[in-house]
Amino acid sequence: MCRFVMYLGEPINLDTLLTKPINSLINQSYDAEERNPLNGDGFGVAWYVPEISPEPAVFKAETPAWNNRNLLHLARATRSECVLAHVRAASPGMPVMETNCHPFLSGNFAFMHNGVVGGFHTIRKPLLASLSDASFHVVEGSTDSEHLFALFLDCWQAAKKKGPLEAMADALEHMIERVLTLQHDHGITAESQLNLAISDGKRAVATRYTTGDPQKATTLYWHEGRRYVYKDGVGFMVDPDVRSDTVIIASEPLSEDTGWEPVAPNTMVLVQENRKVQLRSLPALAAAPPLRRRDASSGGASAARSLGVTARRAKVSTRKTRQGTRPVSAR
Repeated sequence: MCRFVMYLGEPINLDTLLTKPINSLINQSYDAEERNPLNGDGFGVAWYVPEISPEPAVFKAETPAWNNRNLLHLARATRSECVLAHVRAASPGMPVMETNCHPFLSGNFAFMHNGVVGGFHTIRKPLLASLSDASFHVVEGSTDSEHLFALFLDCWQAAKKKGPLEAMADALEHMIERVLTLQHDHGITAESQLNLAISDGKRAVATRYTTGDPQKATTLYWHEGRRYVYKDGVGFMVDPDVRSDTVIIASEPLSEDTGWEPVAPNTMVLVQENRKVQLRSLPALAAAPPLRRRDASSGGASAARSLGVTARRAKVSTRKTRQGTRPVSAR
């Protein structure tokens, strides 16, 4: 499985996410703690500089992140309020090439995926046939992930009359429904893991979703506070949970400070423009009867399914560290 990190918050140097913390994303490219430790089939990082352009910049390479000197120099000297970065472990049979590296871009959107679409080679052709011309031409590589992004773009067109964040959330959920419908129609029973992240530079949505055993869902965490810093050799969030000026969503905690919360399986994380976080339950779509496509006016179902869960809630979670398992937070 791949690993990723998405950041929305106070301006930050990319190396504070990518290279400096004890479990930085580059560390996860060769020594991930919670899944396959090796993610060396390329990498990518997208970042936004809104005073120059609303569209993100991106740097990708098919080389492993751990030995790309250009990435080290870029991360040291680049600063942004919104960053999406990804290290890739290619699915069996998928070629290792730059066009297959995440994040994928279109307009203001940057998109990443950690996981797999079950039976993708069977549903790829009908999926492509269902796309609009515009979204069809977005696909440049061969990954299931980029096809998901193209499908998202079509779903977003149908939902964009809503507020920007709700449109993104509805489009992501509708995209999952369409994938599951294709799998149902073609008799696919293979498991899908859909940890997804999408941002327009101002707001973001992520999912932790599986059609298999929820207890074996690919990991995802979130962390919030005043700002994330690296000082005296340690990465940490300043004032975790006291403020919500900065939000990080990551496959694994980047550091050993308190406040990293696991996202529950089959849950969507919404980050508003003011950096407030909402957790929203996703229904057990895989167990539903055959689904039909919804038109642009039918997005109310997403809001109805919302649990209205506030981001701050008391719980004790655990996670594996290099020293073992310990409580992360009690709040």
